[in-house]
Amino acid sequence: MARWWQRKSPAEQQRAQSWSVSDPAIAELFGLGTPNLTGQSVGEQSVLGLAAVYRAVSLIAGTIASLPMRTIVTNADGSTTRARSFLDTPGGPTGPTAFEWKESVLVHLLLHGNAYCAHIYGGAGQIVGLLPIHPSAVSVEIDERTGTRFYTVALSDGTRRLLDATQLTHIPALSTDGVVGLSPIAVARNMFGTSLAGERAAARMFSNGAMVSGIVTPEEDLTADEATTIKNDLRNRLQGTANAGDIAVINRKLKFTQWSMNAEDAQFLQSRAFQVEEIARIYGVPPHLLMQTEKQTSWGTGVSEQNRGFARYTLEPWTTRVQERLSRLLTGNRKVEFDYSAFVQPSPEIEIPLLIQQVESGLLTVNEARKIRNLPPLPGGNIASGTDTAGESDGGTQSIGSADDFGTVPDAGTLRVASDPRHPPALAAGFMTPLVLPPTTNGAHRE
Repeated sequence: MARWWQRKSPAEQQRAQSWSVSDPAIAELFGLGTPNLTGQSVGEQSVLGLAAVYRAVSLIAGTIASLPMRTIVTNADGSTTRARSFLDTPGGPTGPTAFEWKESVLVHLLLHGNAYCAHIYGGAGQIVGLLPIHPSAVSVEIDERTGTRFYTVALSDGTRRLLDATQLTHIPALSTDGVVGLSPIAVARNMFGTSLAGERAAARMFSNGAMVSGIVTPEEDLTADEATTIKNDLRNRLQGTANAGDIAVINRKLKFTQWSMNAEDAQFLQSRAFQVEEIARIYGVPPHLLMQTEKQTSWGTGVSEQNRGFARYTLEPWTTRVQERLSRLLTGNRKVEFDYSAFVQPSPEIEIPLLIQQVESGLLTVNEARKIRNLPPLPGGNIASGTDTAGESDGGTQSIGSADDFGTVPDAGTLRVASDPRHPPALAAGFMTPLVLPPTTNGAHRE
């Protein structure tokens, strides 16, 4: 198998003369990071050190990585069917798994605003995989006359390779020039810097002992040695889980005043909570998914509805960017789609009545409904409602799947079905609980 860097163009051989501190990775290595008003070093590693950022990035990247990525073929009649392609294992036969590949691409997009994947070629010259490259190792140039994009990739051996769009796939995020995506770290550098400053201020506060549990005031004069002895006695008697609830007896007149949070401390904590909300806004994540539950009542609206909103307004824009770029690598009427069906699947109380309505109206057959519920097919379950079939029980033809046959759904989980178990429409209830049907003898209802 040929490696991606072995497919060289005449202009590829460029020797790296120096490293520039404008490279975010190099700048962060020397403590420079992205310039901001707070004076903090804002870079990939420091920003990921913020719990809210780590949670937001891992949530979006992990959720999208868990979605199946399908290769779809559009047929002449407009219908679609699944097909196989190298994107079933986008990392190649020896590279990362599909989940790891998707997660890596999304992390690059969420932190740097760009994802780059070098093409891995097989012996016949076909693409067999895509290798994610860290965005800090890639610079983009565009030929203004032809619009052709060129990508200079810095390799670990100090050399640089010049690739074009036929050798590397570039997925940009939100962009102002249509070429390079905007890095959230760079765009929101002051906000991230403020969060980092608050994080480090809190760490210094605790390390310097600014937060104490209380103050002991003696009502008589004490020498320095006596004060030290009293402090040690109190600490030894009360500190630690073994002494929880114990009583300390000190042979001195002492007054203990518990340290209470003042307005400045409360405002400091509020500012840190506000930074979590700001990070949630940047990444479009509901605050409760970042464990910020104060003033949040969204859990009452239903998890499935929250998932739909999260998928529609946050996840879909990211997956659309990825699938449109990857679809360009496929030939014919093939394209890439992320499958959200399992993610936005409603609760059984909502889904089952909806499936019954779809079966009754003829939109689905019983077996199609059972497939959605991950149940095996039943005999006679491939007949759509409203299909005429010969029958001897009533002396003529009858409609398969009438409303009377399926019954009603007075409340969640309760069904009234036809009394004749040999009647195919009664199988509509079969996608709730499997039914054992006696064999039919008249041959009236065939699949």
